[in-house]
Amino acid sequence: MSDSVSSPLLSLVKERGLLDDLQFEEVTQEVQRSGKPVSEVLSDFGILDKDSQLQVIADHLGTEVVDLRNWAPDEATLKAVSAATAKTYQCIPFALHGTTLQLALADPLNPAALDELGFSISYEIVPVVADAKAIQQAIDKHYGGGEAGETMAQLLKELGEDTEMEREASAAAAGNAVDLNDLANDVPIVKFVNLVLTQAIADRASDIHFEPFETEFKIRYRVDGALYEMAPPPKHLALPVASRLKVMANLDISERRLPQDGRISLTLSGRQIDLRISTLPTQFGESVVLRVLDREATKLELEALGLPKYVYDYMSEAIQQPNGIVIVTGPTGSGKTTTLYSALRRVNTLDSKLLTAEDPVEYDIEGIMQVAINEAVGMTFGKALRSFLRQDPDIIMVGEMRDLETSQIAIQASLTGHLVLTTLHTNDAPGAVTRLVDMGVEPFLVASTLQCVLAQRLVRTICKSCRTSFEPTETQLSLLNLSPHDLGDKVFYYGRGCGTCNDTGYKGRKGIFELLMVNESIRQLIIERAPTVVIRQKAIELGMVALREDGLRGIFDGTTTIEEVLKYT
Repeated sequence: MSDSVSSPLLSLVKERGLLDDLQFEEVTQEVQRSGKPVSEVLSDFGILDKDSQLQVIADHLGTEVVDLRNWAPDEATLKAVSAATAKTYQCIPFALHGTTLQLALADPLNPAALDELGFSISYEIVPVVADAKAIQQAIDKHYGGGEAGETMAQLLKELGEDTEMEREASAAAAGNAVDLNDLANDVPIVKFVNLVLTQAIADRASDIHFEPFETEFKIRYRVDGALYEMAPPPKHLALPVASRLKVMANLDISERRLPQDGRISLTLSGRQIDLRISTLPTQFGESVVLRVLDREATKLELEALGLPKYVYDYMSEAIQQPNGIVIVTGPTGSGKTTTLYSALRRVNTLDSKLLTAEDPVEYDIEGIMQVAINEAVGMTFGKALRSFLRQDPDIIMVGEMRDLETSQIAIQASLTGHLVLTTLHTNDAPGAVTRLVDMGVEPFLVASTLQCVLAQRLVRTICKSCRTSFEPTETQLSLLNLSPHDLGDKVFYYGRGCGTCNDTGYKGRKGIFELLMVNESIRQLIIERAPTVVIRQKAIELGMVALREDGLRGIFDGTTTIEEVLKYT
């Protein structure tokens, strides 16, 4: 049973009278605290073992529990479900009886998954219940690493030869009366979209772009900050694919002239993935971008961010203060939100009330009241913050201080005994101070409320499988303001490129940080309206490690390259 069955499973166990109110509270708190799945907590607490849980689900669905341990399926049964479908929905065909297929799902309490499977499986589905781990093992064993004949290339060939769909898609694009819902739910389109999502997420993509041009339709995805292109599908698929994605996100499928935003939740390879979808009408059709929000990321602890020790110690202390403002700064995609969420998880205890105002809410965190900003209906950051102060919070997170009104209310909140966590878009930590003053905030208010500013960037890390040492040239060293004498016996590395990292030489990313601690000397400079350069100079004198210097730490550790550090600092 995957994490996503947690709430329905818990409600089900409680309905059956198998746990009392006190146990229900204890289990809920443990799930929030540890991030473990409900099924695991129930068996850890000795309330209900795994087998009994499966039986409860089966009784509820009016079906049976099946054992996959010594199960040997015949070929016809396996062929009833494609490899892509089995992996996407974490399901395994258990037995085929005429036109009826018994299907074991890792998440049997998710009705949406069953509805969607109805489109891609041409049998009448009867769900059965099995252990989620056993289902995953069965998928790996019987469908292997390959796509069992259901490769992207074959699916694209099939779709390219489908003249009927091409005719319908062209008619719909021209504005003729074609049922877009039928197009979006066409089996090959459902399969294709699922395969694209599965592949992109398996490759650790953070964003997936569907882009229609005059003569082609491109699908690209971003991994570790760089964009890669998938095999381009036929041009006529642009409209059916965009419609399919809009159906998955419950957006208005017929509205193709205005931008729309929404969310898609799905379970891929046993992991709950949330996708944020944004559509944009362009000259040649709708461009759709999906931002992958991996629930695992919200389970991040401050320790896991790779902060240098002194930054970690100072930040841990700053977020425990009863009031003040902590700012995280950096460009879009530099991991600011992840850092703030990790800080929130640290202070999310039973004795404090946390409120966040975000545009949009990226991840749902248990125990925190999260408010989505919606400018269109007048729900601005300023309006949300004003209401927050009447909700008696201890800690407030503001997605971004983007104008004078928001900044003033945040400072007001800090002065009246609240801790405020927020972000700003500036190039470095000292720049955040000047930005606030430039917005029109009084310098003495900035000086009296600001605790610290953390600037960060994400640099790609060298692939461990093809890491190779090399001698840097004098030009490379001079760009880093280093001379050959500074090096001593330090070794420099780069990635040659191999199968593990798709020949890029990089795999994964790590943060580099710059922390401005606001002490008396810095406060004095803020009150005097000192320019960024002066504040920066003073902070470095007082021991601030600049972004570039922290980048050097990564180069000397052999975790990143000279190019990456120069590109981001």
